[in-house]
Amino acid sequence: MLRGALVIGLAAAFTTAAALGLGLSGSAVAFGAVIAALVVRPDFSRWPAAIYPVLLGIVALGLAIGTCLGRALASVPQVFVFGLVAALMQMLTLLLPSKLRLLSGSLAVVGVLPLLSSNPSWSSARDELLAIALGLAIGTAVQVLFTPTTPSLAKPSSSTTPTGEGQGADKGTQPAEHTLGINVMAGLRSPFFWRKLICASLALAIGKGLGAVEPKYLYFGVVLLLNDSIGDTLFRVRDRMVGVSLGILMPLLVFNTIGGGSFSNGLVMGGTAALVIALNQLPYLSTALISSGVAFIGYGPLVDWYIPNRWIDYAMGCALAVVIAIVIFPSSSLKRYNELKALPDTTPKQLLELLPGAREEALLLGLQPPSAAGNS
Repeated sequence: MLRGALVIGLAAAFTTAAALGLGLSGSAVAFGAVIAALVVRPDFSRWPAAIYPVLLGIVALGLAIGTCLGRALASVPQVFVFGLVAALMQMLTLLLPSKLRLLSGSLAVVGVLPLLSSNPSWSSARDELLAIALGLAIGTAVQVLFTPTTPSLAKPSSSTTPTGEGQGADKGTQPAEHTLGINVMAGLRSPFFWRKLICASLALAIGKGLGAVEPKYLYFGVVLLLNDSIGDTLFRVRDRMVGVSLGILMPLLVFNTIGGGSFSNGLVMGGTAALVIALNQLPYLSTALISSGVAFIGYGPLVDWYIPNRWIDYAMGCALAVVIAIVIFPSSSLKRYNELKALPDTTPKQLLELLPGAREEALLLGLQPPSAAGNS
């Protein structure tokens, strides 16, 4: 597994050097390095080839919409434009086939990225897309070069995507393959869809109203963590906060010892991966890598200022997601788990799907959590 950490560090370092060599800078370099680190899998299994053009297509679409509306509505208050794009991204997720719902969180995030700049431009969007493509290519090439044996294909349905969105789609909105019209109508009839759309549209304004230094993280908390059920939302919140907490350690250490640069970028990303692996916290690896990359590569000299504010504001985003899940159209994983367990025709697979969320709810309520599907 430590070989995987080394490869992650090399992929981030090589991508940084290549991006700088092409004249890219700022957020584009950070995006490229983070994607390069995420596309490497510590077990050296590989992503299906189809995920690369699909991911690039979704990124291009989100960046294009965000940039277009950001420029067209440049004189309009940011919270309004942000809310408009956020709502549009949620509507577009209804058009994604069931197999691509794991990327719905990526679309929601990418769509608003241009709006985080005071002057969104097509050149910035182009550079960011180029950097992401560079990260995918270099990360994959470095992994292939260092693969010890012939790996098997990764299974995105049971793991994170290269954007770190392993839990990116609501479990309640992943039906079997139907026609586009059926999927769209099912989404529009779902109260959970409208709950997420409205709350995502208001999240930035809520963050500003609460005085968050980085209010965008309240939006990210809603679109990435809010699920149909309370338990699944809690499950994602724990993943995010543990990953973010692990991901801030290496940036602080490296920044305050040797500073920045291509080598330092690789050291931070590889060091974060090694730390997560050494602590046997592999489920949080993707979130930790994103946290490290955004802080160290994206913010550079501001890392000491940025890290505590990011942690606090992400905690606020997590709290907002939990409050929404509990207060607005609450749905209990634990209750559903207990109901299914009492039915004679329930399959173990159905119980296993509800088990993580049921455990989180039981812990929140101070109850004995289910220890295994079918057992309490």
